[in-house]
Order: sequence, then C-alpha cells, then structure tokens
Amino acid sequence: MGPGNRNLDLEWLEDFIALAETGNFSRAAEVRAIAQPAFSRHIRGLEEWVGVALFDRSAHPAALTAAGQRFLPLLEEVLADLEAARIKARAAHDQEESTLRFAATHVLSLTFFPRWLAGIESRLHVGALQTMSDSSRSCEFLMFQRKVQFVICHGHESSPGRLDELEYPMLKLGSDLLVPVCVPHPDGTMGKVLHAVGNSPPIPLLAYSEESALGRIMKSLLHPKAMKNGRNTSETDLQEVFTAHHAVLLKTMTLEGRGIAWLPNSLIKEELESGLLVRAGPETWCIPVEVRIYRQRSEMSEKAESLWTLAKMQLRTANPTSH
Repeated sequence: MGPGNRNLDLEWLEDFIALAETGNFSRAAEVRAIAQPAFSRHIRGLEEWVGVALFDRSAHPAALTAAGQRFLPLLEEVLADLEAARIKARAAHDQEESTLRFAATHVLSLTFFPRWLAGIESRLHVGALQTMSDSSRSCEFLMFQRKVQFVICHGHESSPGRLDELEYPMLKLGSDLLVPVCVPHPDGTMGKVLHAVGNSPPIPLLAYSEESALGRIMKSLLHPKAMKNGRNTSETDLQEVFTAHHAVLLKTMTLEGRGIAWLPNSLIKEELESGLLVRAGPETWCIPVEVRIYRQRSEMSEKAESLWTLAKMQLRTANPTSH
C-alpha cells in the first residue's frame, strides 16, 4: 500500500511520540496502556501512511531515522495546534451556550425591547447578549436557522405569521396601537390635517412591505375596516406612494408630509404630544396589535430556558386572572 492511501488514526501519532521518548516498544505500549502487538501495528500503520520507516529497529533502544527526526517536531506542533483548536472550540461552544440570542423587528428593538429586557435583568443575570434587528420575515428565518433563541415582533390573531403556522411557542408580552397619522395642515388651522381618511381619494399611503409583520397585519385588516367604517373610504382610495418594512422610516416620511401611515403609538407618542403629527382618522381606524415573543420549539440552554420561565411568571403576575 502506497503512502497516504490509508486512513490516519490520531492514536498512532500519540503512539509515535511515546516510542520516540522511550525508545522501547514494550515500555511505550505500557505508557499508552495497550498491548504491545497492537502498539507495533500502530507504528507500522503510521509508517505506511507516511511512506517511509520512522524508527531504526536494529538499534537498541529503537532510534528515530532521519525521516523520523524530521517528523517528530512537526508532529508535536500539529498536536499542540489540535489541542489549542479543541480548547478554543469548546470555549466558543460554552460562550455560545451562555449567550442569549434575540432577533427583534426594527421598531421593537428601539421602543419595547430595551425596557422589557431591563425588567428581565432585574430578576435574572442575563450576561452575554446578542441582538439582531431586522424585518419580521428575516427574524423568522433566523429562528428557522436556529441562529437565535427568541424572536420579538408584532402579531395579531387575525393575521398569523409563519411562526404561528409552525406552532412555535409564543407569549404575549404587551400591546400597541397602529394609529393613522399625518402632519398638520400647513395653514395652521386648529384640527385641520394635510391628509385624512375619508378625504377625497386618492389618499397617499405610506405602507409597510410584505417583509413586515405590520404590513401583513395591515393588509389583512385595513380593507375590512374600510368596509366597516363606510362606503366613502375603501382600499382603492388609499394609494401607496411609498413602501418600506421599517416603521421608523415610514415615520420619517410621514413627518416630511408625504402621506398617511399607520404607525405604532409607542413610536410616535412624543410627536403626537408635541403636535408634529396628528391623527388622520377617528379612533375606529386604529388597529390594536400584540407584542409577542417566540422561542425555539426544542430545548434551549439553561439560561435561555430560565428567561422563558421568568417571562411566563411575570405575565402570570401581571395578569393573574388570565391563567
């Protein structure tokens, strides 16, 4: 059998070093805690793999050949690197296991998540934390790929997402309200708005993309709400003039006077109070949404499971009659 044509057993490498140190097959076999015939086969197997003799068996004690002398320091370096790689890999695994990994939609990573996390940290030592902020669909993909343990996003019972369809465990952490807003009318008339639901169409709509959970919810609920609230406003009266999956970007475009957007109340509370934004429709046009957290379906790290348990306990405390 030619060199390199057979598999290499890493045990042979340790056997080689033991024999190089002792110079005696019997003593080296004892050190390695294996029978001498098996030890001798290992050394022959290694030599067949290298393709040359590594020991001069005629010498007493057994001595390294020139090839063996060249092989020994390189092999010791390789084994040291392998051990270092093993240690670093285990350290990386331990670090990953102890790190809590969240994916949160853009708007919730800015408004809800920091406050909710502070409440969790008051009861649980969170330690290392990794948070990824993206669209709802991208957050779902991160969950499917097991790159995160938790996803925080908006939801509505009438508009299930992929995580709902695949029955990922979910908790309702809070609520919010999508409010139709725009800028005040430039003539400064009190209570007059630049755009409003019910005005003569087309009404410029700043809409969420399909990547967004809020976009899915709006698409599911806006048309039925228009039909319920009267014949003067329908889905066709709202003309999409801008689309994005970031509520923050829609907020910026709304402040520029580009049209109406249904924005989370938590995101625009200050603008409503200051008058920079005003409601563009009555209360009946507001859409309630839930703030949800989803988790992996399979068992997670001890710390991740502790966080989930704590989140459930906090909800029971806050809503004792709902459990």
